[in-house]
Amino acid sequence: MYGLISKFRAHPGKREELMALMTEETPPMRGCRSYIVARDPADADGIWITEAWDSADSHKASLQIQGVKDVIARAMPLIAGFEVRHETEPVGGVGL
Repeated sequence: MYGLISKFRAHPGKREELMALMTEETPPMRGCRSYIVARDPADADGIWITEAWDSADSHKASLQIQGVKDVIARAMPLIAGFEVRHETEPVGGVGL
């Protein structure tokens, strides 16, 4: 499996709008086991994304789905920066 843990920084006052976009329903993403969007309780503009995929190729392919590309395009103006990005190798867990 392939995992990704990322922290985004929204522009001030835009976190809720950005999270709403990031949790919109998109077309099915083949190979996605888990996609979680969370507020950073210690950072008013911080958002954490935790993902688990069947493979890195499945994750990469998801970025080519038109509905996903549309959400990314609408979200980019709300993102002030990308602070953390860690790739992981999930081995199991609930919902995987």
